[in-house]
Amino acid sequence: MKKCVFLLFAAFALSSCNNDDLQTSSVESEMVQTDPLSARQINEKINETIKTKGRFSWNESSSHFLWSGIFQGNKIASIGFGNSKDDFDRSKSSDSESLQNEILEVIQKYEGKKDRVLLSSDEYLNQIDVYIEKQETVIALRKLKSIRYFEPADYRYFENENKLTGAVAKSSSSSGCGLESTALSSVDYTTVSPNAKAPWSFAKHNITSAWNYSTGAGITIGLIDSGVSFNQGLLSGSFNNGLSSGRTISKNGVYVDSVWPWSSGYDGADDKCGHGTSMASAMAAPRNNLGQPVGVAYNANLVSYRAASNVVLDGYHEQEGVKLAFTALGNNTAVKIISMSMGHIFSVGKIEDGVKYAYSKGKLIFCAGGTSTSFTTFVGVIFPAWMPETQAITGVKENTSNQKCDVCHSGAEIDFTYQMERASGNNIPVLSYYNSQTDYVGGSSVATASTAGIAALVWSKNPSWTREQVLTKMRQSSTYYPTKNSDFGYGNINVLQAVQ
Repeated sequence: MKKCVFLLFAAFALSSCNNDDLQTSSVESEMVQTDPLSARQINEKINETIKTKGRFSWNESSSHFLWSGIFQGNKIASIGFGNSKDDFDRSKSSDSESLQNEILEVIQKYEGKKDRVLLSSDEYLNQIDVYIEKQETVIALRKLKSIRYFEPADYRYFENENKLTGAVAKSSSSSGCGLESTALSSVDYTTVSPNAKAPWSFAKHNITSAWNYSTGAGITIGLIDSGVSFNQGLLSGSFNNGLSSGRTISKNGVYVDSVWPWSSGYDGADDKCGHGTSMASAMAAPRNNLGQPVGVAYNANLVSYRAASNVVLDGYHEQEGVKLAFTALGNNTAVKIISMSMGHIFSVGKIEDGVKYAYSKGKLIFCAGGTSTSFTTFVGVIFPAWMPETQAITGVKENTSNQKCDVCHSGAEIDFTYQMERASGNNIPVLSYYNSQTDYVGGSSVATASTAGIAALVWSKNPSWTREQVLTKMRQSSTYYPTKNSDFGYGNINVLQAVQ
């Protein structure tokens, strides 16, 4: 069964709303409004803003709108603080503790309580999660110059959109999940020694030829996703099989499987969705002797983090998990590359901080540009792929560099493309969730994972290079270099050229 990843799937309905709640106003002059907006009203105004302005930000909304989102999201808020917009690293801030205490004192004053105020304080970032019930608290906090962002921490946009409009089918495909397996068509792969299946896209990007120069050895890729299956032996105990040797795979979990933000206890590293397993396969499955698909960088090491239950980062624990994964991989000195094929339609401050933190540690970060049903591809490149610290990747059709796949997003923020959709409709062959089973996976997700694997080949060939040198070589080896295409970046990478 062909499997694509639907990062965006809501039909953004236009409604006749009063825009006042979406305009930044002077907090000093704001009046307290008794009732919060409903989830329907909040979603409608978010949709309208995305439709008319291209982006939505909680920072640009009124205090009443922000408070409504907090109220409708278990009364939990996420606050990033610091002396400037780039003051995110707690270790580099001399007064982090005093700034945090100042925020907590304001909350205690206006909430009229000292207990049950702080939910969590990040170890590495200037970021806290707090309980807020009163709109007066929101107004008072927004007067503080030390606050970089202030957002609802558990407002579930996609869940609400589904409940309110029925636009999102409750199916595995809408979340990017699925444990299906599919027999591969013989036209979609070639057999390479010792007995592995090289996906059809490898020839299109000259990956198999590039293996004569580099196999990814010595490079560690970090994967942030839904985990990696313990039931797939080639991504577990048989990670070294066939021509893959001397490498390691590490599986970690930072996701709490609970609807309640205050719940604790990670539920492990095992993939319960299937998406993360597919991504791990695309980038680093072994060049095996079992007749199974091989990954782009078949001798690279892999460190995976189960950070979310699926690809749509909707809710407290998924956003918290992704933030924790980015900081953990940022602190892992062995990791050079990070790949994440998940996202959201608007920015999440704590994830943005996590990305910046990992980037500050020298990591080369690849993020999916967005995958959706065909009627919402107008949304454009999603978060965090639009961030300057990331490389945004999208998928294109076979033999093209400027024809996006049927469900892929494009836009000015895209950096590279990867051919992942055939005229037949088949996508990229990968290992499935269980041993000896295969599947197809599509969308910008697999394009991202595959491009991360390409980066590992380039860096393995040139282990002393910096992140920027690796990127420069990838750009120089791409379709549109030296001038980016307005919607498809530098286009497809000729990997053989990139490693020569």
